[in-house]
Amino acid sequence: MDSWVDGQPADTLSLKDRGLAYGDGLFETIAVRDGQPLLLDRHLLRLAQGCTRLAIASDHELIRSELLAYATALGEGVLKLIVTRGDGLRGYAADPSATGRRILQGNPPVAYPAVHGEQGIRLFPCATRLSRQPMLAGLKHLNRLEQVIARAEWHDTEHAEGLMLDQAGRVIEGVFSNLFLVRDGVLITADLKRCGVAGVMRAELLFQAESLAIPTQITDITLDQLQWADEVFVCNSVYGIWPVRAYAALSWPVGPLTRKLQTIARALLDA
Repeated sequence: MDSWVDGQPADTLSLKDRGLAYGDGLFETIAVRDGQPLLLDRHLLRLAQGCTRLAIASDHELIRSELLAYATALGEGVLKLIVTRGDGLRGYAADPSATGRRILQGNPPVAYPAVHGEQGIRLFPCATRLSRQPMLAGLKHLNRLEQVIARAEWHDTEHAEGLMLDQAGRVIEGVFSNLFLVRDGVLITADLKRCGVAGVMRAELLFQAESLAIPTQITDITLDQLQWADEVFVCNSVYGIWPVRAYAALSWPVGPLTRKLQTIARALLDA
């Protein structure tokens, strides 16, 4: 399917675009089923919050309208929405009158092995560390070089995802997912105030857990705490939940809370 730029089919982009020059923008990766973008409100809320924090001018009603039209045309697959600051002149200083550019791209459904969700995955211990930058923490901004470098660390089929730590050795997230652990019935995920991406599925699972009176905790996680977890899983808004069965010398069973939340996530993504 053709890409759209500012609502029109296009296969080119201005060389002056600040997203290309500086990574000055944000993106969302959205699963589409039967022409419907899933978890749309959460994706658009995160995008709007990111645009506010980066002071990128954007028309969010127009973005929603174009995204819905594009999803209808795509039918099934994965939609990528990119919002950049638009064109700029030479130098880092942005034109205060610039309007955000909207880019929509469509891809076929991702065919991940079913065994990932059924039996769980092994995490690769990434050497690449996430940099501390509170001003960008949580945002899904366009500079993903840390993830690109980390993903290049493994090429085997034994590892389906990698675990990323920050500079202080805290457990933060997967290369393309968020991580949860379960300890004594409490659902725990990393505090992302220093770095990391605040995932849409992460937010939804925290909401679902609280609605089911499952205790939750957002906190710093050490490798020692990971060692003593009862269950571990990773999640994102395309595949849902993958249980984690192993990381380096550590291993875990696929536990009941993981399975419970996995059922909820599957229902959300099969809608």
